[in-house]
Amino acid sequence: MKNTTAAQCLEIEVPKISDPRGNLSFIEKNIVPFRINRVYYLYDVPTDSYRGGHAHKNCHHFVIALTGSFDVELQDGMSLKTHTLKKPYKGLHIVPGIWREIKNFSSGAVCLVVASDEFDEGDYIRSFDEFLRYKNQ
Repeated sequence: MKNTTAAQCLEIEVPKISDPRGNLSFIEKNIVPFRINRVYYLYDVPTDSYRGGHAHKNCHHFVIALTGSFDVELQDGMSLKTHTLKKPYKGLHIVPGIWREIKNFSSGAVCLVVASDEFDEGDYIRSFDEFLRYKNQ
């Protein structure tokens, strides 16, 4: 997935069922454009810290701010694009081959990540210089 661009990473609205007792949203197989094989979440991230700082060769991700807000910076080797996520019914699909950093976490923010693949260290690119070489091959 070397030819992917940050412009291909799109925000997707998930269903929101409003009720006087509270809202309900869900993610299932027809909501995200990939098969779900892993779910994890980030929380208690200090405001001045960041997560991510890597790219994936094959794995797709769907990122949602369950509570609070944060910025997702996407780099494709040519351009930088930032998405601010702050609604629990709107997420960001990150395609493979994109460097990502998640930062500017608000107090109490919870970041849910739905992934197409189980954890595989071999799928990660953890050095930005290595990422640029990968994109330019």
